[in-house]
Formats: sequence, C-alpha cells, structure tokens
Amino acid sequence: MVKFTGGLAMLAAIAFGAPMAAHAGDSLLIHRVQQEQGMNLPTRGMTMAQVEKRFGAPQRKLQPRGGDTRKHPVINRWDYSTFIVYFEHDHVIHSVLNTPAGNNHNPATTQ
Repeated sequence: MVKFTGGLAMLAAIAFGAPMAAHAGDSLLIHRVQQEQGMNLPTRGMTMAQVEKRFGAPQRKLQPRGGDTRKHPVINRWDYSTFIVYFEHDHVIHSVLNTPAGNNHNPATTQ
C-alpha cells in the first residue's frame, strides 16, 4: 500500500505543478511577443532590397537553404545585431529578435 501512496502523491504534485509551469512559460512568450510588436523589425512582404535600404547591410547573410522542390522554397536568413530576418525567395516571411540564450525576460536589452 505504501507504493501506491507515494505514487499518488507524486502524480498529484505533477498534475498540480504542471499548469503553473505552463502558465509561467506562456507569460514569458506573451511578454516577448508584445515587445517584438513594439520594435522596429522588417515586416512580412518587404523585399530584400527594401530591408537592406531601411536597416542597412546585415552582419551576416547565411547560405540559402531549400529550393530542391516546389514544396521547399529557397529560404534565406540575414542576421542583424538585434534581429534575424527570414526570406522566402526575396520576400520577408518572418523577423525575430536575436536574443542571447536565457534573456527571455527583456529581449529589448540585447546588444
């Protein structure tokens, strides 16, 4: 009977603790998305030329990936000091903050 009591206690701790952990992760994500929305990042649909004209040359242009089939278009990635831009062919599909690992509380404080 002792085995079941310990197992039930463990199960209860996991069941009640899991929603709290998920809630903390959700609030970090919500906070980060709100900060990204308030920042000046390239927007979906901009061309490579428009991004380079508005934000300058990227620190690094990674080699294109994909393009082997129609379902896998060419994806380009440009790295700037505070954000990363992803392009499908030559149009922006997504921009994200370039935050160091562990800095999910205040991404705006990146270098």
